[in-house]
Amino acid sequence: METYDFIIDFYNSYDEDCRLTTKHGAVEFLTTMRYIEKYIRSGACVLEIGAGTGRYSHTLARQGYTVDAVELVDHNIEVFRKNTLPNEKITITQGNALDLSFIPDNKYDITLLLGPLYHLYNIEDKRQALKEAIRVTKQGGIVFAAYVISDGSVIDEGFQRKNFNVADYIKNGLLNGKTFAAKSEPKDLFEFVRKEDIDEVMSVFPTTRLHYVASDGFSRVLRETIATMDDDTFELYLKYHFAICERADMVGATSHALDIFKKGFEL
Repeated sequence: METYDFIIDFYNSYDEDCRLTTKHGAVEFLTTMRYIEKYIRSGACVLEIGAGTGRYSHTLARQGYTVDAVELVDHNIEVFRKNTLPNEKITITQGNALDLSFIPDNKYDITLLLGPLYHLYNIEDKRQALKEAIRVTKQGGIVFAAYVISDGSVIDEGFQRKNFNVADYIKNGLLNGKTFAAKSEPKDLFEFVRKEDIDEVMSVFPTTRLHYVASDGFSRVLRETIATMDDDTFELYLKYHFAICERADMVGATSHALDIFKKGFEL
């Protein structure tokens, strides 16, 4: 089975459109939007690579920004188009994050790469996707790259929810029995990494890191607790999360991380 077949089969049956609308999922969405809004400027032109069903693209288009989206999966594109409102300045093109040759260099102020790196299983492919995202971004523009982090996933999906057997993962070579570092293959769908892996991938690029963020922090582990929070308590939890999501001693305790960087070195 080809790599992309696993991805397409998964998203054909997965409700991607609702992933960020649960209360615990909203933490990741609100965190990512908080940082996008920190850097986006009036009149900005935005590209979202791997846009899924368009939660971020549509949100930004409805705020008045011009948004172009690229998505691999037909099903997601269909939902994306159904979600589009008449007044949105937005396009959707089927494409692959590894080859954006139909997009010229230095076009976008903000580039979002919030999904493709979840499904790239070697350093060469990760660097190719990042190279393309950087290429199409203006000099001084900002790229947002999202990753699935192994430790939060092991804690939540392994030990907490038992969606996979941690001992079996070690036995089958998907987790290192000493360090618990993860190794993924296409059939596993998601590539689990740690910050040191991201640092290695990024070491070859002429970029300046602005933020490294634990974008959902403890929210997946605490999903049942978060679901019962009243609005005031949830707002307090968000305030706490925003206060700790860049702390060096906390960024590994997350299921998703956001690497935010500027194209070009900071002088």
